[in-house]
Amino acid sequence: MAMVLQIVVYFGLLLAVTKPLGAYMYRLFSGERTLLSPVLRPVERGIYRLTGVDETQEMRWTTYLVALLLFNFIGVAVVYAQQRLQGGLPLNPQGLPGIEERSAFNTAVSFVTNTNWQGYYPEITMSYLTQMMGLAVHNFVSAATGIAIALALTRGFARRSTHDLGNFWVDLTRGTLYLLLPISMVFALVLVSRGVIQNFNPYTTVTTVSGQHLLLPQAPVASQEAIKMLGTNGGGILNANSSHPFENPTPLTNMLQMLSIFAIPAALTYTFGKMVGNTRQGWAIFATMAVLFLIGVAAATLAERAGNPLLTSAGADQHTTVLGQLAPGGNMEGKESRFGIAASALFAVITTAASCGAVNAMHDSFTPLGGMIPLANIGLGEVIFGGVGAGLYGILIYAVLAIFIAGLMVGRTPEYLGKKIGRFEVQMAMLVTLVLPLSILGFTAVAMALPEALASRWNPGAHGLSEILYAFTSATGNNGSAFAGISANTPFFNPTLGMAMLIGRFLMIVPIMALAGALAAKQRATETTGTFPTTGALWVGLLAGVILIVGALTYFPSYTLGPVVEHFQMVAGITSGL
Repeated sequence: MAMVLQIVVYFGLLLAVTKPLGAYMYRLFSGERTLLSPVLRPVERGIYRLTGVDETQEMRWTTYLVALLLFNFIGVAVVYAQQRLQGGLPLNPQGLPGIEERSAFNTAVSFVTNTNWQGYYPEITMSYLTQMMGLAVHNFVSAATGIAIALALTRGFARRSTHDLGNFWVDLTRGTLYLLLPISMVFALVLVSRGVIQNFNPYTTVTTVSGQHLLLPQAPVASQEAIKMLGTNGGGILNANSSHPFENPTPLTNMLQMLSIFAIPAALTYTFGKMVGNTRQGWAIFATMAVLFLIGVAAATLAERAGNPLLTSAGADQHTTVLGQLAPGGNMEGKESRFGIAASALFAVITTAASCGAVNAMHDSFTPLGGMIPLANIGLGEVIFGGVGAGLYGILIYAVLAIFIAGLMVGRTPEYLGKKIGRFEVQMAMLVTLVLPLSILGFTAVAMALPEALASRWNPGAHGLSEILYAFTSATGNNGSAFAGISANTPFFNPTLGMAMLIGRFLMIVPIMALAGALAAKQRATETTGTFPTTGALWVGLLAGVILIVGALTYFPSYTLGPVVEHFQMVAGITSGL
């Protein structure tokens, strides 16, 4: 009952923010006056004058794409240089040295691609300056980049007979200045009021009651925690991430962090509906995401409540039996007692349904089937609300495929939002859907064949496969969470995971922008009685089905060899690796 109540409260809060925030983003990116315009409009104009941007000049898809790629690759170079030189830069009270070159490359790519994978211990690796002026800056602009891509694709559906998709520099500036910065500032203050730390102090040594000496990390945590969640970034200043009481001290901050992860991705569905002139289209996308999300939450929570029969207490009076397992009270391994099973499972599903990667429990300690749900969420492309911007443009790719399938079934030329979906559009959509599995399965296969990669596993057999598969799934999916049972800060994993992050972010963008340009150039057909409806339950079911079928057909064999085999081993009482 507590689990159901928590989900109801969470979804009620999410619905409460979706429409007003979505309407605000619609006005903002349509160039209309907003509540913050009197204060921020002069700042915005000043930025354009300083950078030489003509905000009235729109771009073709190729120009938009080049500007986006140029901005982000320069960002990689700047963050890389800052890490390498951090030993001689200010705001480094611990005197931390510069970062090794492979790790610096991995981290630079990670934060620019909105992945925020961390193969290091941030408390003892990154200076305050690197955290704030390097990593936190890209927490903002990588999220704004994702929003910009979603807007360009949405304009492709909304516009007709044009080559213009907006201006990347304007979308980037407005997304950062009017949306991410103001909300993050307010959210950071709320977090500080609830106990999240925010300071520039050196680390503090304390003596416990038993006489032990402990070193407590200090840092400007709250300011980065806010954008870490709101921008679906996930990389925290503290290695324990949102399971650390300095980052996430109470059930209230836990709920607010979960809400902030989905807030913008959910609101963008309403923005989409407004921009294409039919809000029901946006709500249909929202409903599809919600159905898939609830399936994941139910499956993960049931698996964690079932627990591990190998850990069953012989003298326990009460047991829970789910999925053929017998355990007292469920699986609390790797979870914080202040959150418990339900809040931990909910957080895990949210953070992997979005491309956030923040964690309040260790996914490596989940039961095999409980851990498979976060893995599958990322593998589907994180379109279940998804990352900021990335969730919307990801699910629209699936919408193109679903409407193409529907057109074949009814014998009509497929149309979505009045745009005929032809061979080129389907080809671009298929290229996007092939990027993820090619990277995930390709890199995993290579890693499983190389002794230097296998040496990084902390577990043999099926779970060891799951750890490596999760690492490349998380990197390619730009999520950043990990099973953590693998030493990834190595000469093999640093560059390969970095390459996977680049592929998962930027190789997908090229066909998406080409698709947006092709759609924008098309006329919008008039809706007739023969038009396949894309706002009702039938469409929601078809779209959700296509997403699940594509994911199942693509990844089911690897999941069978990993989490599924491990589950049956666990039920059978087998503890040794295969």
